[in-house]
Amino acid sequence: MTIAEQIVEYLAVLPEQEQREVLDFVEFLENRYRQQSQQSENESWSTFSLESAMQELEDDPIEYTVADLKETF
Repeated sequence: MTIAEQIVEYLAVLPEQEQREVLDFVEFLENRYRQQSQQSENESWSTFSLESAMQELEDDPIEYTVADLKETF
């Protein structure tokens, strides 16, 4: 028996008010999952964007050295 089938069996014996509470909770879980998925996707795109923008910058020659500084602290 799948989890969904087990949930349906439990729901069948609950009064309507408790079924509404279960529905509210399921909607809450779905909303939280969707937000986490969206956040994860946004983070992936941000990482990709940053990596793409920074690509080959590390290969640039160093333009300045400590000797080029006029003042040191």
